[in-house]
Amino acid sequence: MPVRQILNAVVVMCLAMRLCVAVAQDSEPTIKAPTAPKSVRPGINDRFVDPALNVSEWLGRFEIESREVYSHRADVLKATGIKSGDYIADIGAGTGFYSRLFAQATGESGKVFAVDISPRFIEHINRQSRADKVSNITSILCSDRSTKLQPDSINVAFICDTYHHFEFPQSTLESIHKALKPGGSLIVIDFERIPGKSREFLLGHVRAGKEVFRREVEDSHFEFVEEVEIPGFEENYFLRFRKSVAAEDKSSK
Repeated sequence: MPVRQILNAVVVMCLAMRLCVAVAQDSEPTIKAPTAPKSVRPGINDRFVDPALNVSEWLGRFEIESREVYSHRADVLKATGIKSGDYIADIGAGTGFYSRLFAQATGESGKVFAVDISPRFIEHINRQSRADKVSNITSILCSDRSTKLQPDSINVAFICDTYHHFEFPQSTLESIHKALKPGGSLIVIDFERIPGKSREFLLGHVRAGKEVFRREVEDSHFEFVEEVEIPGFEENYFLRFRKSVAAEDKSSK
């Protein structure tokens, strides 16, 4: 075969190989990296993680009789059904007034985990526990995505006026689900958000109403149990959930 014909054949073969490679590359599915979840309310916790946070200012806001969840704390405590020996997580513990109530209710055989995103609130809770000689409160500095609770470590998860501060509710609820023991309860107290009825501050501060929050919790493998009426509640509601039995069976397989 003449040299020219051989060279032409080689060129044709090279072009054919390049075409095959290009077709193969185009036919391969494009695998996209998973998109990181976005905060549902960016910046809502900035003031709490600020190292310069003034705890005294928040004591004056949280532990005051004009605040429903404080003035009706005895009714709320009764509605939780917490008993001696229970292990409870007070998620978004703030200044810790519910953590202290829970510590009394559970007794020495129980345990309270005071969980908060604010280092200054955690410092205050630790300082107050030492001053009151309370030994069954353990503080946990959480992140915006996880409570940092250990798996199967609690009977009750209590979230009071804090759910609307969850920037990543799905991952935070997942950490709560893992922390609850079989049959464990989740209690959510938050603000009613009803246009035309709720205060303007709440409409701007709370991102969604009760129905939306309830659906988010149920979508995270919790069963809705009941809404509890707390005498004197006008701006708040009390919802009780249970760790889904179906989810427990699935995770054990």
